[in-house]
Amino acid sequence: MTDVSDAHTERPPLKGRKAIITGGTTGIGRAIAVLLASEGVEVFICGRSLEHLEDALARIREVGSGDGISVDLADPTELDRFFQVAKDKLGQPDIVVINAAVPAEALSDMTADEVRYAIAVDFTAYLLAAHAAQDMLADRGDIVLIGSMSAHVLGPGSTVYAGMKAGIAGFSEALRRELGPKGIKVSLVEPGKTGADFQYPDIPAEKQREMIREETMLRAEDIAVGVHYLLTQPRRAVVQQLTIVPRAQAGE
Repeated sequence: MTDVSDAHTERPPLKGRKAIITGGTTGIGRAIAVLLASEGVEVFICGRSLEHLEDALARIREVGSGDGISVDLADPTELDRFFQVAKDKLGQPDIVVINAAVPAEALSDMTADEVRYAIAVDFTAYLLAAHAAQDMLADRGDIVLIGSMSAHVLGPGSTVYAGMKAGIAGFSEALRRELGPKGIKVSLVEPGKTGADFQYPDIPAEKQREMIREETMLRAEDIAVGVHYLLTQPRRAVVQQLTIVPRAQAGE
């Protein structure tokens, strides 16, 4: 029999691991939660809508094990509550996926309050979630931040969102260097245009389905598969940045 033991690197199993996922009720976060649950990971998710939370948990429980609560991560006390409840539920989590985000328009099209709220969810909550994660993970585990290609594809309608996602890109690389020696892996996933509620109302559901068929838009499950890939690398290897874009999307 041919010896193929060296044909592939080691692939740590996901079964038995425990994951916290922010924004796990819709879109990319939900797809990640469902895929990880199907692989034997116990997941704990959050989202702003109780209806979306219940729907996501019903799907997660069809394929695996999971729970969650409804919170608004723009409120730091709510963010702290989420991570405390998640820790109480999971015991010792070893995966934290930081994904929750809200859309943002051009700076001149937003009110000051809208800008403050977007920053609170899309930037401040990312940093605070990473802070909570590094405390929980101690000397092991993975932090995965979901960024966006908007950090690199700059346009007049993306000023606020691009600024925040560019900040997350720099933060994630520095955090990897900070936490790597402490045994924690940090990865950034930057999706291109992906079908999700996040795209409403600019791209309605039927238009999203059309774009996915034309391969100018990704499915959320495509991003989940990317997260699965980086979580199954050996501990010595970190996928620092994973960019996933639609094959036929022009200009990105």
